[in-house]
Amino acid sequence: AGFIKSPLSQKRLTQDSVELYCEAIGNPIPEIQWWFEGNDPNETYAQLWDGARQDRVKINATYNLHSTSTISIANLTGDDSGMYECRASNDPDRNHLSKSPKVKWIRSQANVFVIERPEITTHVIEGSERLILSCNMSAPHLTITGHKWIHKEKILEQDENPGAFTSYTIDGKKEEHSGVYECVFEANPQIKGQVNISVAPQVTAYKKSEHGNEGDMGVLTCKNPSFPAVTSWSWHKSGHGLLENASGRYIIKSSGNKTELRILKLDIEQDTGDYSCNATNPYGTGNALVNLRVRSRLAALWPFLGIVAEVLVLVTIIFIYEKRRKPDEVPDGKRQLGVSLKSNATNHKDKNVRQRNAN
Repeated sequence: AGFIKSPLSQKRLTQDSVELYCEAIGNPIPEIQWWFEGNDPNETYAQLWDGARQDRVKINATYNLHSTSTISIANLTGDDSGMYECRASNDPDRNHLSKSPKVKWIRSQANVFVIERPEITTHVIEGSERLILSCNMSAPHLTITGHKWIHKEKILEQDENPGAFTSYTIDGKKEEHSGVYECVFEANPQIKGQVNISVAPQVTAYKKSEHGNEGDMGVLTCKNPSFPAVTSWSWHKSGHGLLENASGRYIIKSSGNKTELRILKLDIEQDTGDYSCNATNPYGTGNALVNLRVRSRLAALWPFLGIVAEVLVLVTIIFIYEKRRKPDEVPDGKRQLGVSLKSNATNHKDKNVRQRNAN
């Protein structure tokens, strides 16, 4: 057996996670095991297995053309610091309890250093059409080489300044810029803080006006693009009150920042009107209005029937015009034929006159 990829030493913060990767080849395909030795001088190597350390350890291995294995440890603590060893062997007696293996396990090691996470204090200053976000890291233990501000996986601002303090300014109203913002301190390992801009739900309707045909199902939808997510949704109809699933005609489906109202078998008299979707979160409430118009099933036929009516009117006008045409009005084709016959008759008469004169 031999290694083609070995685990790499890493630095991590407490509460973070770490992943080590190992890959070995051989014939037959070797087995891979993971072992750990802590920093305590009296501690010896102990084998790790999937689900160890209160299920914080996960080990995935595949044995196909060669052996690959990954060990991941979640929610790191200081006790997770130490030497991690990837062992590989394809000796048939490698796990025998009494026989010694002919070929020793080959080993590849990596150190994992778990550093106590520094505390980051965050703050939001709200001014006139302006927000100032700040992060301050107390007792930095690492060398800081720069900062980043990230929102929705997009880098908003970055610098290469040292220091345990960083800030970011947003121009605009608080309601327009709610969400989770990350302040990142560039170090080894990277240190992140989180600044939340929280507002009451800013509810909007997918469409302010919806149309449906009588007898069909109507669908009205609202969403909340702001932070935090909505904890409860409700629908009301003007002049009717609260709408509930138990009524049998209404189906309400809500999940997080989206809600949907479905109305079964639309009725022109009963369902036409204004509907309000209402949202609530720990910071307040918000709502939006949707107007629903229900059309008759024959509404779609009206354009076709209008075209048919226009054609019938035109045909009727042409028919009446033809019936009322004057008798002496001869069509052009017949008039030309008459002129041609008259000309031929005149020519024939002139020919007969010339023959008599000659005689």
